[in-house]
Parts: sequence; structure tokens; C-alpha cells
Amino acid sequence: MTRYRISEAAELLGVSDDTVRRWVDGGVLDAAPDDAGRATVDGAALAAVAVERAHAPADPTARATSARNRLPGIVTRVVTDTVMAQVEMQCGPFRVVSLMSSEAVRELGLEVGAHAVAVMKATTVVVETPGGSR
Repeated sequence: MTRYRISEAAELLGVSDDTVRRWVDGGVLDAAPDDAGRATVDGAALAAVAVERAHAPADPTARATSARNRLPGIVTRVVTDTVMAQVEMQCGPFRVVSLMSSEAVRELGLEVGAHAVAVMKATTVVVETPGGSR
């Protein structure tokens, strides 16, 4: 069973250590001491809280689609030349970079500060764990 220290849980969820401690005090998460006496929370319970409390920004382009990976965000950088462009977005805590045609950038009106949604559909997704395999 995977357990996380309060600071690790907070980092994973993008909240403060104090927020996780309030969740423990409020019964949202159960804490148990590790071998060193530090408070830890169960990984499965933390995952459930992460899903329950996930609030993505509003998706301005919501429509029926087979793509399930949609990250609403804000455009933070656009670099274009005559043919191609690189568009960077901040989608919550995640930086997403897309290469596209300069024509597409113009047609979509992409500029720094624009609200946009990064949509990804891939046949391969690599999942890694820290520190190798168990």
C-alpha cells in the first residue's frame, strides 16, 4: 500500500500542506504515522480525493468528441514563422506545447492570454513511476 507524507500529498494535489492537514482534521482523509512518526495518508484515499475535488476550468469548446484528454488553459507563448508555429499553454499546473501551422494560429486567433483547450488523443501513453519498478 502506497502512503504519502502530508507535504507529498499536498504537492500531488496542488494544494498547501495546511489544506491537507485540514482535510485530515475534518475527516476527509485518514492519517496514520509512518515508522518515523510522521503523518501519512493512504495513496488510494488520496487518489479518490483528487478525483472528487478536481475542478477543471470551463471548456469553451465542449462538444461531442472521442478525445478524452482535454485540458482547458491559457496561451502563454506563441512563436511563429511563415509556415509553422509553437504554441505554449498553461493548463492548471501543466505546461503543454503544440506545434501547428501558422495558418492555424491565425485562424484560431491564438495569442498570449487567449483561452484555449489542449486536446490530446494518442495511441501510446507512457506511464512512469519514480525510482523504478517495484
